[in-house]
Amino acid sequence: MITEEYFYAIALRECSQIGDINFNKLIKAFGSAQEAWMHARKQYKKVEGMGLKTVSDIGNDVHLRFAEKELTFCEKNNVQIRLRHLGETPSLLNECTDAPAILYQKGNIDDNLQKVSIVGTRNMTVYGKQFIEDFFETSFSSKYTSVSGLALGVDKEVHEQSIQKQKPTIAVLAYGFEFLYPAKNRKLSEKILEEGGALLTEFNSSRKPDRENFIQRNRIVAGISPSTIVVETAFGGGSVSTAAFANDYNRDVFALPGKISDIYSQGCNQLIFHNKATAISTIKDLINLLGFNNPSGKIEELFPYSETLIQLTENQNIIFQSIKDNPQISLDNLAQEIAVSTYKILPIILELELLGKVKSFSGRQFIAI
Repeated sequence: MITEEYFYAIALRECSQIGDINFNKLIKAFGSAQEAWMHARKQYKKVEGMGLKTVSDIGNDVHLRFAEKELTFCEKNNVQIRLRHLGETPSLLNECTDAPAILYQKGNIDDNLQKVSIVGTRNMTVYGKQFIEDFFETSFSSKYTSVSGLALGVDKEVHEQSIQKQKPTIAVLAYGFEFLYPAKNRKLSEKILEEGGALLTEFNSSRKPDRENFIQRNRIVAGISPSTIVVETAFGGGSVSTAAFANDYNRDVFALPGKISDIYSQGCNQLIFHNKATAISTIKDLINLLGFNNPSGKIEELFPYSETLIQLTENQNIIFQSIKDNPQISLDNLAQEIAVSTYKILPIILELELLGKVKSFSGRQFIAI
């Protein structure tokens, strides 16, 4: 039964060594989450590159009890469970190698509607707010779904403008449905559902809004859409990580340029200068490039580089030194070298690229410069 597949998928994903990529490998080897749960510990050699340590937690009854509790929570709270291997998650997101194995969803997502992710700082300025208003006003006649993260500032403005202009909007959460952060966005989340949008998360109901979850969440925001717009962000802001994921997935990234003296334009200006984003010159051109109105033309970069002396953070220094010591190291080997997940490394590598410390090559390889 399909319900049993949900049950075993949740239990399998809860195992300590089974992330989204290993989950997908197990599904390919055994055909289903249920079969992987039943046989992976004894037949782990069927899975290329998987050892006994990785499968050691599979079969633990604690995870079955957790899955049962999770299914009950979802049923009581009208949460839909979407499994990637059953083709139930957004199709464009599925193209990403590290796409979530399981998504928890409230509301509706029309996978046929084009999506555009719009992200930015919580400290939105009048400039950023005006851009968002103008964008939704100018694209009023186009059919699309907006995507953002239900945070304060830019995210909140994106969701509210979507509702006002009768566009479905998807809020990607960095926590489970037992929580809502920030609490002041509760009414907005309810309005999103009332107006035909959706709340989406890869985190089970018990996961709290821990800081690292927000970076992990950003890969969904980037992966679910063909294009990401960065409205305003400081250098090293959270939206930079979303741009990093979008670049890694070969998606289009657009950034709103601003004064080099404005803190919350500096991140956008750096993305543009380093060819990690296309500068937005006019909203009309942006809408054309998004494909809403027969895209044509090209937007030029607008801002020159303004060099700033920045001391490397501890995490930046660790990654920089590892790349320096291992020229043309791959992302996977770097993650193994420093024992840090790839989704945490990618945003820091982009920061190092923007600082002129690292250069990337095809095949996710890097050198220090």
